[in-house]
Amino acid sequence: MPTGQTLLYFIYVLAAASVILAAESFYLSFAGRRARAGVINRRLQRLGDELPAEQNLQGLLQERGLTASGDFVFGAIALNRLYTQSGITGNPLAFAAVFLLAGLVLALMLPLLLGFSAIVAIIVFLVVGLVLPILVLRRARNKRIQKFSIQLPDALDMIVRSLRAGHPTTVAIGLVAREMPDPLGTEFGIVSDEISFGLSLEQAVRKLSERVGFEGLHLLSVSLSIQAKTGGNLTEILANLSSVLRERRKLRMKIKALSAEGRMSAWIISLFPLLMLGILTLIAPSYYGDVLNSPILMPVFVIFGGWALLGDFIMYRMVNFDF
Repeated sequence: MPTGQTLLYFIYVLAAASVILAAESFYLSFAGRRARAGVINRRLQRLGDELPAEQNLQGLLQERGLTASGDFVFGAIALNRLYTQSGITGNPLAFAAVFLLAGLVLALMLPLLLGFSAIVAIIVFLVVGLVLPILVLRRARNKRIQKFSIQLPDALDMIVRSLRAGHPTTVAIGLVAREMPDPLGTEFGIVSDEISFGLSLEQAVRKLSERVGFEGLHLLSVSLSIQAKTGGNLTEILANLSSVLRERRKLRMKIKALSAEGRMSAWIISLFPLLMLGILTLIAPSYYGDVLNSPILMPVFVIFGGWALLGDFIMYRMVNFDF
């Protein structure tokens, strides 16, 4: 066989081997990512990176806007607590900077490109840079607490079954951390790690209550504190607490169903005048005639708009119950 043909075959073999190795490398990388994506909660994903347990705990706390020891990062405790309870990961200062920068850009563009006044630009900056991030955090926190309230009774039942099987409390909490999805799985995993590194169960659950903001966790913290000081059957305490939380949720859902008509009425009454104003403006622009140019139009709109908002607030308080 000529030398040139042998060299050509050798090149083909190398090319085929390269393709096979590249495909295998791609498959292994994809399979690894898919396996990590299939992990049930965030803590187990981080444990898959084979980091030391202490470093993994510190990373989980720091990505929630806390220090490595679980304290708040900056002095505005209320804002830091809101950010932590929202479940959003990352640096809270970077989160705030994104909204401030977006509000600043919009505030500069409105007068320069669209001709709006400086007052409008300042209002837009305040809304986008200050009000919007707080609304985003509050919405994220409420959704996370709602998920937590659904998961917590099941987690307590799992702990009760583990305790009745003879396992210690730390093992039962570790079981919940492995078996439950987020947000509860990662939070109980942090509790398990904190207990392993020297915190008492009472202290770890108190920190958990501060990180989540769910009132049921406050009841759990108080129950554990009383049990630690006075003694008692921890299994029975947790079983009763699980039952209480389930009944509270059932009552809350029942109230929500009964008050659905009131909430819908509030939406219809509030949006109907604005909807009719928009429709008439589109189909008959001259319908209001010279009324739109009247100097008393804006004060009237402000007065009756405030009155309508007051009515909405009253209806909101009538159909929402704190218990």
